[in-house]
Amino acid sequence: MLSLFRDSIANTSAALGLVLLIVAGASTGIRWAGLLAALSSAVWFDFFLTQPYNWFAITQPADVETAVLLVLVGAAVTEIALWGRRQQAHASREQGYLDGVLRTAQAVGAGQSSIDSLIENVSEQLTELLRIDRCRFDPGNGPVLATIDNDGVVSYNGHPTDVGRVGLPVDTEIALVVQSLGTVRGRFLLTSVTSVVRPSREQLRIAVVLANQVGAALATSMGEGHPGRSGSLS
Repeated sequence: MLSLFRDSIANTSAALGLVLLIVAGASTGIRWAGLLAALSSAVWFDFFLTQPYNWFAITQPADVETAVLLVLVGAAVTEIALWGRRQQAHASREQGYLDGVLRTAQAVGAGQSSIDSLIENVSEQLTELLRIDRCRFDPGNGPVLATIDNDGVVSYNGHPTDVGRVGLPVDTEIALVVQSLGTVRGRFLLTSVTSVVRPSREQLRIAVVLANQVGAALATSMGEGHPGRSGSLS
């Protein structure tokens, strides 16, 4: 369509029109769509809007610069669009994590659920939050190779592990201690064997907060009996 008016529209103005198409492709959040729109715009700018027309050749240096800029701008806009979508997804996940913590805290504070149902709910939240295979509550305190401390640091055989690099251990259960007022009330045992997952430090800290909500509930219900079973949840 632009080629129909190429005698009356400057190539720089036509290039701006093509940038709109590149932005439309990049806004889909699909990298190849944005890059393809950028490359396509540059190719057809050359073919339809630069002399010699209808030929893949550019004779004017200014047109060469415009074609190159179309590709560069397209690549930049695509990456910015992808970054924005990642930030939006990250913020949405963080809000979801916090909503889960608030719901658990409200249930604990209001006494709206039994200890067993609270443990089941938190187990499901931990499984989803950390993207692990299974989570179960254990009222005991036996030895394990891997643990998550109160700061969200994962240790394996007594040594801190870089979860962001190597992921959660897959050869052993990971103990997430449940405590309240410095007293251990049990632990959640986390299993991740089918795939390597790399939860962020924030996710691990939220997992600690969720576990300690259970600790608070156990502390206030000690007179009603300690949950003596461990529920295995997928």
